[in-house]
Amino acid sequence: MSAYLAIQGNGENHDVGPGSANSRRGMRPRSSPGRKEVGMVGQASWLSSVINLVNTIVGAGVLAMPLALSRMGILLGVFIILWAGLTAGFGLYLQTRCARYLERGSSSFFALSQITYPNAAVIFDAAIAVKCFGVGVSYLIIIGDLMPGVVQGFSEGAAGVGFLVDRHFWVTGFMLIVIPLSFLRRLDSLKYTSVIALISIGYLVILVVAHFVKRDTMQDRGVIRVVRWESAVATLSSFPVIVFAYTCHQNMFSILNEIGNNSHFRTASVVVASTGVAAFIYILVAITGYLSFGNAVTGNIVSMYGPSVSSTIGKAAIVVLVMFSYPLQVHPCRASVDAVLKWRPIKRSESPQSSPSRLASLFPSSKSSSQNRGDGMGETRFAAITTAIIVLSYIVAMTVSSLEKVLAYVGSTGSTSISFILPGLFYYKISSPDSPHHQRLMKEDDDEEEDEGEEDEGLLGGGGLKGGLWRKRLVRRLSLALAIYGVVVMITCLVTNTLFVVGPH
Repeated sequence: MSAYLAIQGNGENHDVGPGSANSRRGMRPRSSPGRKEVGMVGQASWLSSVINLVNTIVGAGVLAMPLALSRMGILLGVFIILWAGLTAGFGLYLQTRCARYLERGSSSFFALSQITYPNAAVIFDAAIAVKCFGVGVSYLIIIGDLMPGVVQGFSEGAAGVGFLVDRHFWVTGFMLIVIPLSFLRRLDSLKYTSVIALISIGYLVILVVAHFVKRDTMQDRGVIRVVRWESAVATLSSFPVIVFAYTCHQNMFSILNEIGNNSHFRTASVVVASTGVAAFIYILVAITGYLSFGNAVTGNIVSMYGPSVSSTIGKAAIVVLVMFSYPLQVHPCRASVDAVLKWRPIKRSESPQSSPSRLASLFPSSKSSSQNRGDGMGETRFAAITTAIIVLSYIVAMTVSSLEKVLAYVGSTGSTSISFILPGLFYYKISSPDSPHHQRLMKEDDDEEEDEGEEDEGLLGGGGLKGGLWRKRLVRRLSLALAIYGVVVMITCLVTNTLFVVGPH
């Protein structure tokens, strides 16, 4: 466990020396002389950021990857897993670029929408809040559905004890665990629970791989498709499962606000490491699970293994995973609800790009920041919103046994919006050469480069500046392409869910 000591907040301090890599151009912490730092910033390590992001990405959906491969074939399925990771990762990267236009520690979808599409800000945050709330409720439902089976797997006599096989009892019991975690303000405070969740994921991966190596499922294995798919309809029905498996963008701005070293290299490496680890896990489970059962595989591969202690522990691992993932949904849901409650329409006469009062509300002064605990919420407001989210999610989980239909549409709209559409639109709008925010950022970059002396000028000979402009134009065009891609994915998933999720019922 000593490897996780690096998660401690100040683990990056050795990188800030004058001769370190971060002092070079392009790898410096993003903190300009004229810009304030607001909120709680600079305390999270690189490793804790990656751990929290991976835990947000990888959930119980990993168990459905073998089924997706059975419908698409191995080659196409692996390609789509990699493609989905690439597009989701690019959306995360655009978020890191957008955060550079905001004051250090104040990055959020709300802050960006206020300076890009101010009157649509409430729609964006409402979609994020509903999406995160729905996913959180689904986690509680999963706990209630799995725990009776877990208890009976460890003790057959548990079936005779009524409350031990009552889903309501287990939902209530696990709420007592997640409530204190949901009241933590900092995402970085959940790094240790995220480690436990990742250990649970590790066990599930080992369980699937171990059964594949033992070849104890060969007698029940169906046909294996390597190149051919089952059908276009079947492929489309599994497409949303893979695309939404990388959704973690709701927590990205919190990670950018809290990470100690927010240089371009560090934040980009968080994105690459997180999506890379997730893609590796998805592909490993998908291939080994599919080769174990072939086309006979179902949506939850753990449920296909015969009764044993190992499979029962696997079900318990799923419970632990979703339990510690619940607070990771409460965190962005709370921020979005707060933004919705604070939103006020902007008149045409007001300019959000130049209004001092508007900018002051987005980037609070040090005085107001000291009164509110970093995230802009006072103690009473923070407690009230968190309590409302927890109570409502508990009530829904206790009264509803399935959210499949609702989550199908929430995922199609909310997940595609925060993963592709919003990062693409925000960056395309804010990086426009005519944008005053872009011009201010370019001015600060030029000033900082001049302060670094003539060393870079001698090394680059002016070619680096031209290359940088070319790359910025390319990223801006790709951001628009990502937004368009998100709209296409949204329409595709809405049609797919209408035909295959709601239609059959």
